[in-house]
Amino acid sequence: MRKFIDTAKKAGLDGFMLALLSMILLAWLWPAPGMQDSPLHLSTVSTYAVSVIFFFYGLRLSPEKLKAGLVNWRLHVMVHLSTFVLFPVLALAFRSFFQSEEGQVMWLAIFFLTVLPSTVSSSVVMVSIARGNIPAAIFNASISSLIGVFITPLWMGLVLESGSGPSSPGPSGPGHFDLLSVVGKLSMQVLLPVFAGIALNSRWGHFAERHKKYIRYFDQSSILLIVYTSFCESFGEHLFDSLGIKEIVFLGIGMLTLFFGIYFLLTFISGLLHFNREDKVTAVFCGSKKSLVQGAVMSKVLFAGPEAGLMLLPIMLYHALQLIAASIIAQRMAREPEIAEDFVLKK
Repeated sequence: MRKFIDTAKKAGLDGFMLALLSMILLAWLWPAPGMQDSPLHLSTVSTYAVSVIFFFYGLRLSPEKLKAGLVNWRLHVMVHLSTFVLFPVLALAFRSFFQSEEGQVMWLAIFFLTVLPSTVSSSVVMVSIARGNIPAAIFNASISSLIGVFITPLWMGLVLESGSGPSSPGPSGPGHFDLLSVVGKLSMQVLLPVFAGIALNSRWGHFAERHKKYIRYFDQSSILLIVYTSFCESFGEHLFDSLGIKEIVFLGIGMLTLFFGIYFLLTFISGLLHFNREDKVTAVFCGSKKSLVQGAVMSKVLFAGPEAGLMLLPIMLYHALQLIAASIIAQRMAREPEIAEDFVLKK
């Protein structure tokens, strides 16, 4: 059993992933507590918890780290172009394959995944394992989260205003997407707490670093609550009735294909730009990741109502599969750096 647990952890299948699956199962079996009309008001609790998450994130992000990361601008530009341009362009290229009404809704969920920011923690961890440029990874992942507050709603607004989404696509009602309202809500929930944390870094930053283990537990608990309430609404409104095991398996294959497609494209481009090994590692890991935390937060703002759970399905699959694939690749790089450089980081 111990060997099985250790193997699962190395593959990215930790207790948090199992807890996520448990929340979906609980929402299916017992959706009432997470519904909007529930007296427990779990959705409201999760909203405040999100702000606390980003406050602690800012508290651990010193201004010195941000300043130090500004030097390697070519790497930063490449990562953010991958995150916010290459991903959504690929999704737009495959839009014609989703013809039916249900297909268009699923495509919208996939497109939502592609316009999300890069994840912070796992990107830095994978870069560290593979011996990449860790300061650059911290900088890129951090800035990506801040940029996403503006870029993600902008991309979604362009698509939702075209009328290709669900019947109630945005927080302002059917057929209308209020970009300023969405950015304002995300700024209050994400940017304001982050900047408040950065401002207090010199005073309380050491406290956040000393208790980062417990802060991580709080982060994960908050995400579990968001996932539970989102899927409660979706199961309560029977939005998953048309999805079977076959559709979910195909979606998973598509997410894995998307990850490797982006990964090898970034490998090729890094070679053309003559990045050194450390920068190439950072580029391929930071540029191919998507944030489940940001996806959970933004889904509740962008898709007010039962659609939020459906919109989270692709990012949850991508999150799990990216961890497994990236863990295997990073550990191979760590064990065999010469082979990894020839196989993955070849110019």
